[in-house]
Amino acid sequence: MNPIKVIVAEDEPLLLRTLVNQIERTDALFHVILAASDGESVLRFMENAQVPDIIITDIHMPILDGIDLIKAVERDYPAVKKVIISGYSEFEYAQQALKLNVIDYLLKPVKKIDLEELLSKLKMLIESDRSDLKSPSLLANRQYSAEEIVKNVAEFIKNNYSHELSLEDIAKQFNINAPHLSKIFLKYAGESPSKYIMSLRMNEAKQLLSLKKELSVKEVGETVGYPDPFYFSRIFKQFTGMTPTEYRTRLST
Repeated sequence: MNPIKVIVAEDEPLLLRTLVNQIERTDALFHVILAASDGESVLRFMENAQVPDIIITDIHMPILDGIDLIKAVERDYPAVKKVIISGYSEFEYAQQALKLNVIDYLLKPVKKIDLEELLSKLKMLIESDRSDLKSPSLLANRQYSAEEIVKNVAEFIKNNYSHELSLEDIAKQFNINAPHLSKIFLKYAGESPSKYIMSLRMNEAKQLLSLKKELSVKEVGETVGYPDPFYFSRIFKQFTGMTPTEYRTRLST
């Protein structure tokens, strides 16, 4: 089984170090990829480096607390397993967090036996998730950086642009939030997913109009993902300044 990547967020340095050591000593399969003292650092790391399998976070932290961190992760990375650390006096917050799809919570001070039970539970959940994946190259992206996710999304679009594709459909394939996908795709690909799809379709349409003279304009449109010939002609003209018929005619003269 591939390593299980963990992020730990805790603003008490001693507890943070102790927890990281306990996790990695309990089961060698668990690998802590970030030990952070605030939620903002966690989100920044996930945006620019790697998305973990698990986040274990304290509730009270500076800059961005654990509840807001969990909300952001649930919104943008719903596949990530979330665990909170709390004291007895914070039980109300723990109850609130459990409504945000938090798997479990650990009480401070964290007992070794409680941590062992939690990690065993998480290991079984993650093994189950991974065995259910129908297309690992698409859906195991929670172990990838944002840039790697974009590369996988671009590859997926290249292989499927002739089908009907919406941002929501693509986001579901990668188990992430559609607005977040749009944001990181624009950042790393330099254009929105919809523009990327349109460019692929239009370039393929130009090739077909040029080389496959036996295909009608309607058939070319259908081949590249536009079953409505009027819509295809309108988009093609926006992209090239000519209708598909004008484009083909100009190539022939």
